[in-house]
Amino acid sequence: MLPIAIALSWVGFVLHNVADLPGQTLLSPEILYPTLAYLMVIASMLWTSWPLFGWAVLQGVGGGIISVLPLPFLPFDPAQTLHHYSFHVIYTLTQIPLMVLSYRAAVRPSRGTREASDPR
Repeated sequence: MLPIAIALSWVGFVLHNVADLPGQTLLSPEILYPTLAYLMVIASMLWTSWPLFGWAVLQGVGGGIISVLPLPFLPFDPAQTLHHYSFHVIYTLTQIPLMVLSYRAAVRPSRGTREASDPR
């Protein structure tokens, strides 16, 4: 399930960028660099799922919610249109499965740790 959640999260991110930023391709910096970050975070899952959870929260809350608000500390002026909001809703919703599953994976004790501490 986690690989599907990762793919869904990435697709939601790409959909948002293609819809809101004209002329985007998979090799555009706005898509390529976060895609590389996804791959690095996935690789870190060999040790822990916390980085993946943090990335999902950053994408969902930061990219999906905060970045659409007209806040004075943002370095850009986000479009306040139904079209723009609708893609941020999609962006945010596609991050939720990854947030939930990576959190569960991070807090669940590893099987080896449980077996080593179980005196039976």
